[in-house]
Amino acid sequence: MTELTGTKDFQNVLLEAKDGIATLTINRPKSLNALNSDTLTEIGEALDVVKTNEDSVKVLIITGSGEKAFVAGADISQMRDMNSIEAAELSKLAHNSFGKIENLKQFTIAAVNGYCLGGGLELASSCDIRIVSEKAKFGQPEVTLGIVPGFGGTQRLTRLVGRGKAKEMIATGTMIDAKEAYRVGIADEVAAPEELINKATEIAQTIMKNGLIAVGMAKYVIDRAADLPLDTAIDFETQMWAQTFATEDQTEGMTAFLEKRHANFPGK
Repeated sequence: MTELTGTKDFQNVLLEAKDGIATLTINRPKSLNALNSDTLTEIGEALDVVKTNEDSVKVLIITGSGEKAFVAGADISQMRDMNSIEAAELSKLAHNSFGKIENLKQFTIAAVNGYCLGGGLELASSCDIRIVSEKAKFGQPEVTLGIVPGFGGTQRLTRLVGRGKAKEMIATGTMIDAKEAYRVGIADEVAAPEELINKATEIAQTIMKNGLIAVGMAKYVIDRAADLPLDTAIDFETQMWAQTFATEDQTEGMTAFLEKRHANFPGK
C-alpha cells in the first residue's frame, strides 16, 4: 500500500492506495452505507487527500462496503427532523464533496456493487464513469419520502439519461436494474459481482498507460465544454489540443508511435 500524505483515521470511509490507484470505500455497511453529515464530511476530506497526492495517485475508484449497497441513499434517520435551514446545509455539504470528485484532475470510477439510490446515485453520477455489478439497483426515490433530490440528482441524472428518462425515474421513484441502467446511460459497463473491482482496476490500469496530462485535459474539456454552444466548445477543444503540444508527453507519445514501441510518458 502507498502511504498518502495528509491521510487520517476516518470513521465512515476507508481510503487506501496501491500502484497509482486510490480506493475510497463508503464504510457504513450496517446502514447500507447511507450518507449522513459526518460521512459526507469525511468523503470531502478524503478527496482532499487524493488531490494532495496527485503525483502518486492517478485514478480514484469509489465503492461501497459490503455486498448489498454502494450507497442506499442519504441517512433518513438524520434527515427526518430537519428544518429547511438544516436541510439546505446538508445539501450544500453534499454538493461540496461531490463537486470535489468532479474537479479532481485524476480520473474517477464508481464501482457500484449494490443499491445505488438517492444520494448514492448522485455520488456515482459525480464520477467520470460507472462500472456496475449485475446485482446493482438504481433510483432517485426521494419523492416517495416527500422531497426532491437534493445532492445533484435533478441535474447530473438529466445529463446522463436525458430529461424524459430523468423525469420518469424521479417522478415515479422506481428502481431500475443494471441492464436498464446500462441501456439508458447510467452504467458504462456491467460486470459480475465477483469481478467488479477487478474490472474497475483493469480500466484504471489501462488509463494509466496513457498520457495522463492528456487524460486530465480531455476530462476537463468534456466537463467544462459540454453545455457550451458547439462553436465555443470546439474553440475550447482546439486550445486544449494545442496546449498538449507543449508537453513532453506529446513528444514521447508520437516518437514512441513512430519507433513502434510503448510510450514512457514523463507526465506519469
